[in-house]
Amino acid sequence: MSLDSLAGQLGQVDPQMQRFIQIETEKQRFQVLVHGLAEQCWDVCVDKPGSRLDSKTENCLANCVNRFIDTSNFVVNRLEKTQQFVSSSELDQD
Repeated sequence: MSLDSLAGQLGQVDPQMQRFIQIETEKQRFQVLVHGLAEQCWDVCVDKPGSRLDSKTENCLANCVNRFIDTSNFVVNRLEKTQQFVSSSELDQD
């Protein structure tokens, strides 16, 4: 059972538990993203594995990782802003 399906079944569960499940679901999605991008960087940059990486491959991997970090930071910042907006909206409703 995935965390998404579990979260869908917990409509009447404690709000703290719902939040915990939401956070864990986000972590799971992030891990899937990390593994997918690592695989993509490897496929794009590494022609043939050997005992050492040449400078072209090292530069390609470094650039790929840097783009990943930039993208990850953007996504995290966006999620934080969204969460702040949702939290402030919930407070306004109380």
